[in-house]
Amino acid sequence: MGFKHLLLVTSVCAWFVSLAVTTSSGDGVTRVSLKRRSLDINSLNSARIKGVVNHLKADGVYLKNYLDAQYFGEIGIGSPPQSFRVVFDTGSSNLWVPSAKCVLSIACYFHSKYRSKLSNTYTKIGTPCKIPYGHGHVPGFISQDNLRVGDIIIKDQQFAEITKEGPLAFLAMHFDGILGLGFQNKSVRQVTPVWYNMIEQGLVTQKIFSLWLNQDPVAKLGGEIVFGGIDWRHFKGEHTYVPLTQKDYWQIEVGDIQIANNPTGLCEGGCAAIIDSGTSLIAGPTKIVTQINHAIGAEGYVSYECKNIIHNYGDSIWEYIISGLKPEIICVDIGLCSRNRTFITNDVIETAVHNESWGESRTKESPLCTFCDMIVFWMQVQLKQKNTKEKILKYVDELCEKLPNPVGQTFIDCNDIANMPQITFTIGNKSFPLSPEQYMLRIEEGCNTVCYGGFVPLDVPAPQGPLWVLGDLFLGAYHTVFDYGNLRIGFAEAA
Repeated sequence: MGFKHLLLVTSVCAWFVSLAVTTSSGDGVTRVSLKRRSLDINSLNSARIKGVVNHLKADGVYLKNYLDAQYFGEIGIGSPPQSFRVVFDTGSSNLWVPSAKCVLSIACYFHSKYRSKLSNTYTKIGTPCKIPYGHGHVPGFISQDNLRVGDIIIKDQQFAEITKEGPLAFLAMHFDGILGLGFQNKSVRQVTPVWYNMIEQGLVTQKIFSLWLNQDPVAKLGGEIVFGGIDWRHFKGEHTYVPLTQKDYWQIEVGDIQIANNPTGLCEGGCAAIIDSGTSLIAGPTKIVTQINHAIGAEGYVSYECKNIIHNYGDSIWEYIISGLKPEIICVDIGLCSRNRTFITNDVIETAVHNESWGESRTKESPLCTFCDMIVFWMQVQLKQKNTKEKILKYVDELCEKLPNPVGQTFIDCNDIANMPQITFTIGNKSFPLSPEQYMLRIEEGCNTVCYGGFVPLDVPAPQGPLWVLGDLFLGAYHTVFDYGNLRIGFAEAA
């Protein structure tokens, strides 16, 4: 994205709501009102969700660049408090803001910067750190000061002062930093997260926080996060609670994803899902996102090689499947995958795993192998629905046309939204449907309206994957309770 475009994005994006308002009931419950900003095409197309794998610890490190983040609130650091706009992010664990020592990055001049000399409660720590961001990290160092969230003061909170804001894309941000609400074992330098300190200092009576995101684009209030409690006005019925599957992220298990009550197959035995308030999007396996794109008419462009495989090998793949050959062997047998492969990667559709993280012993497959594996999977799903060979080959050919855009989102027809199907996630043996209005993004650009599908590809191999990331499009539909005390998450229909 060009520098002129970034300046334009920074200057013209309109706020939907007024300044954040914070209140507390005085009984261990603190509310922080959230702002909501409108997305623009540039920031949406620049948004990234990625994952990398640490080859030493074999645990996932989740990366994103926050350019599609819509909701944020105001905090204060220091005494007297210096104000910062931050994203309250359940997908990360550190608090970070720009430092007064960030002088060589243009982006820092467009955001509030922390000035330790102006605070009489500042304590120097000075430990250097690198905060995961986008495709890599941003540098900084650890400091300590008092933190105001709502009308409570967290004493001696450690946080990162960022000294370089990296790419010019930071200019497009309408917030200053990130307040991570994740777990300490994912915190850089093992810094104690803000939420942990709220509990340890007795500032909340219940070990929960809840999130409500207002989906009304003209409402003054963009949403609300409640620390220590639940606002009963923000949901209908009862919450469905499911346990966390690990204590790295707010991660749960989801079952099959259905398109208009039709199964997509991959997650029938369960898939991991990170609940992430730091992104607007819903990310998931390409095999399923492509089926969704086909159903909603989303346009992608990575299709030529995929369609070639159908035309050249479709009949052979069909024969192999009905003969009972193991699916993982089919693409090897027809020569599109290597015989010593240990996992699938993808050079055309941008995947979530950096190949170098897996070490030199791993085999790097060609895009043809990835396409072949997806085609085998799609054909198996259709066979379970007892469709004919001709109908299956035609359907899979159509799916190839709907492969997700590898570097951005996919367009959908704004005039056809009423005819699009519901997309349903299965959580805790209960259905959580999303209507077309809930899973699409409507972007106003001058006099024009552009509609995007909210689903993007994210391919993570086992054992971390398959993996979904449920961002604000999902959280806007369902009021969410993050129950730290019982290590579970609850969802109820948002009011």
